[in-house]
Amino acid sequence: MAGSYTYSPENIKENSRDKMRFELGDTMTEGGAETCALSDEEYDAILSRYPDPADWKRAKLALIESILHRFSYEVDTTVGPLSLSLSQRLDFWRRMKNDLKAELAASGFAAVSGAALAGGHVFSMGMNDNPRVYPPGGGLLRVP
Repeated sequence: MAGSYTYSPENIKENSRDKMRFELGDTMTEGGAETCALSDEEYDAILSRYPDPADWKRAKLALIESILHRFSYEVDTTVGPLSLSLSQRLDFWRRMKNDLKAELAASGFAAVSGAALAGGHVFSMGMNDNPRVYPPGGGLLRVP
């Protein structure tokens, strides 16, 4: 099934597929799959998973990750005088993803999954220790 590729700049005032295409720079829809990163159906599928306007950036992150997966296999190619540096496009999307992750982490999204965004760990040694039984500094308390 072929996807559809549309873009209407007048619709970027509201949270919609067109606004997301605008924010991601995926607006050259005339060439269809040859010029667009994702189809309308792919945008709609992700946006339907995040219907709350507060989750707009999370939807944007999911779309960027999808684009990265799609373009990750492309390599730089040189044939005679023609040179295609497709890795530059991948680097652009990767920078956009990292910037958005940092923005989400700074805005409180980190409270939900900050460790995953920051690359850290959720667990730490002693996090479940009962301070009545295991006092700071070690050892066991004696219960009379």
